[in-house]
Amino acid sequence: MASVLEQIKQYTTIVADSGDFETIAQYKPQDATTNPSLILAASQKPQYAALIDDAVAFGKAKGGNAEDQLEWAVDKLLINFGKEILKIVPGRVSTEVDARLSYNTKATIEKAVRLIKLYEEDGVSKDRILIKIASTWEGIQAASVLEKEHGIHCNLTLLFGFPQAVACAEAGVTLISPFVGRILDWYKKSTGQTYESHEDPGVISVTKIYNYYKQYGYNTIVMGASFRNTGEIKELAGCDYLTIAPKLLGEMQEDTAALPAKLSVEKAKAQQLPKVEYFTNETAFRWDMNEDAMATEKLSEGIRNFAKDGRKLEEMLKEKL
Repeated sequence: MASVLEQIKQYTTIVADSGDFETIAQYKPQDATTNPSLILAASQKPQYAALIDDAVAFGKAKGGNAEDQLEWAVDKLLINFGKEILKIVPGRVSTEVDARLSYNTKATIEKAVRLIKLYEEDGVSKDRILIKIASTWEGIQAASVLEKEHGIHCNLTLLFGFPQAVACAEAGVTLISPFVGRILDWYKKSTGQTYESHEDPGVISVTKIYNYYKQYGYNTIVMGASFRNTGEIKELAGCDYLTIAPKLLGEMQEDTAALPAKLSVEKAKAQQLPKVEYFTNETAFRWDMNEDAMATEKLSEGIRNFAKDGRKLEEMLKEKL
């Protein structure tokens, strides 16, 4: 019997969730995703020192005041990691906009354009990049502009609520990353219960989003993210994409249980989910997000944590500048 990892690749595009490209190469994923926390962790490893030194030299060469040099160095470090990952994966890499811009549409657009320009200056086509943006109202508006006016593909991350998913699809974004494990974390803490994989609130959330997208013919890719165990992954076999940490990829490679597809376009189209609209209705979006305590709390927490790791990355580079 083929491994679970090989079986799931028949139904789903597998994406490595890591900034450590040495481990990415081991599992032969199609794409890879990064975030400030992953880049921070990878940058602690001595084998990546040259990427950091290059980013620092780039920041200094750009000149300007200390703040400007630091910003250039951080941006270049993200591009350096992205470029190395693209030598390994045949598809795309996701590079994240600073989480502190999550509530600023204009600044998010400007940062995304700047990152893409840096990639292009290093010979990387924008078609191989997904710009990662938090799924706030402002972030979704920014992604719509980037997709339609700049031809920049976006990955809307920190997605916990159904209104976020619907607004992203209506905005025409390329891909969304609903966070399965963090949804489970919230429910376990809130209820004190444990959940089997088939009743996992994160799995149920992504299944609903997938079914809604396929029922109404949206082209936005659903990429389940932030998994806590392989049971969650198996329950989402058939989802468009799944981004998985190396530890769980390793477990799936060792597992030889039979794995049927759980999600499919045919099953989704048999659903009767009512049509809703959010992208053009800010009041409805904000109210329905407010009504979902889990989505509201996990979105804010995720932005805070990514911002914290972003600041740590800055501190590391500031010392070298």
